Amino acid sequence: MAEVSTLQQAFIRCSALLQQYRDYWQLMPFSCQQLPWHNPALQQRLLSIPEEQLAAIDQSPALQQHHFGDLFAGLDSVANYRHVATAKTPPDSAGMLKPVPFWLTNGIAGRKVAQITAFASQLPQTSLPLLEWCAGKGHLGRLLSWQFERPVTSIEWQQPLCVAGRHLAAQFHIPQRFVHADVLTPQGSAELAAQQQVVALHACGQLHIQLLQQAVAVGCQQLHVVPCCYHLIDSEQYQPLSALGQQHDLALSQHDLKLAVQGQVTAGARTEKLRHTEVQWRLAYQALRAALTGDSNYRPLSSVAKHWFAGDFAHFACWAAAEHQLSLPAKPDWPYYLQRGTTHAALVRRIELVRHLFRRPLELWLVLDRALYLEQQGYQVQLSAFCDYQVTPRNLLLQAVRQPAAVSQHI
Repeated sequence: MAEVSTLQQAFIRCSALLQQYRDYWQLMPFSCQQLPWHNPALQQRLLSIPEEQLAAIDQSPALQQHHFGDLFAGLDSVANYRHVATAKTPPDSAGMLKPVPFWLTNGIAGRKVAQITAFASQLPQTSLPLLEWCAGKGHLGRLLSWQFERPVTSIEWQQPLCVAGRHLAAQFHIPQRFVHADVLTPQGSAELAAQQQVVALHACGQLHIQLLQQAVAVGCQQLHVVPCCYHLIDSEQYQPLSALGQQHDLALSQHDLKLAVQGQVTAGARTEKLRHTEVQWRLAYQALRAALTGDSNYRPLSSVAKHWFAGDFAHFACWAAAEHQLSLPAKPDWPYYLQRGTTHAALVRRIELVRHLFRRPLELWLVLDRALYLEQQGYQVQLSAFCDYQVTPRNLLLQAVRQPAAVSQHI
């Protein structure tokens, strides 16, 4: 039997924790009419927390551990991922990074500039051709091309973004070639080559899965990928990539996968207010629908832009009823249902507070599944936090280098 790697050990620990406590995170809070756990100590702890403290606890791993650590043995060691994903020592090239001039970052949000700079500090020196996957306007590729004085090919499926990116590259004399292609099609994958350094910063679900699978097929030399939006996949249920992931399949739905990306550090006061209003209105409509149909089971609605929740609840409820093909009475008691929504939303916030304890372990499980898949295919893989959580919650960097005599390892 082959020796168990560090990544495999970490994945097994992570799987065991998520399996042990799956009743606390693998559920749909909107469908709960009361706290769903028969755990008196947890219920007492939750109900004793003042409403105004919930958000602070939700966004602070230290406060989460302080309030709930003694109730979930082993959670802290996995959530902190120190056993495998650490802020590793940057390569020798990191100290040689040039300060990025202000004119090159014009039009890029400050947090994005910080992310790109941190990402660049983790890249090893190489002369391999550089390929940017899911480029958008090519901000990452443009700054990397300038920083390392290498040409870059950037793939993006939205033509207007390609046009804007070409304009910026020409303006700053950056050797950046844009390819207008969908990376989910053979045309996009055709840009991958064996002798290549491939980068992707916050490529969504199926887009980065496609990259990993096609890069393995081609034999790309280096991959540097920061995954994002794990729930944006083609299937209703997640299909693990690695053999070990398939053995420890958690049967994750798209709803479950969303949990991994629910951490927010960038939302302003207005956005936060709209988010709370959205929860209240969706639950208020749920109470109205239940009263009209006799069906108390939660029925999801489509996602809509946040500006909807700066308007009128009656307008939203009419849209929701139309989506469910439900006829509303002439004059519903809107204040009554809004109050029902407010009460239910307060319950949901406490349920979500517990679910969110498992955000990071679930994300780590997903990224480790990707890392193990690459390890099976003969890559040397390293997983690290490439920047502080406050710069971006999606800060797990997957780096893989193909070994000279790559032989697939099957667990």
